[in-house]
Amino acid sequence: MSCEESFFKQLRERGFRLTPQREMVLSIMHQIEGFITAEEVYAQVQNLSSSVDISTVYRTLDLLQEFQLVASIDLGDGQRRYELLGLHGPHLHLVCQSCGEVLGIELEETKSFSDYLAQAHGFEAEMDHVTIPGLCQECRASQNERA
Repeated sequence: MSCEESFFKQLRERGFRLTPQREMVLSIMHQIEGFITAEEVYAQVQNLSSSVDISTVYRTLDLLQEFQLVASIDLGDGQRRYELLGLHGPHLHLVCQSCGEVLGIELEETKSFSDYLAQAHGFEAEMDHVTIPGLCQECRASQNERA
């Protein structure tokens, strides 16, 4: 099932309509590789229709996130960014605090840590909402050369 079909199905199941505004936001998300802010989505939607306001963009992005079609992360600057999950599905993010590179890590790679949290603490972690700040390999190497 495509992303659009999943969105339409989940909308219908919850009694929502597919509005032109929701369709525009989803279309913009499909055109972007990587992350985009709600304000950037809004600017692109404005090129299509000036009748869409920023609150509609935020509500649609929240809905897409609730349906697990979009992930939202903060790269450490207080600005939320959104990423269409598409075919690769939920994952966690490693964010370099030096260069800003974002690496997506498959949830399967975090399974042993999730299992440990469940066994040791009775805690079921939602790893698909995790963003881990740090330094990428290149920035670490660069810092080691300077030291």
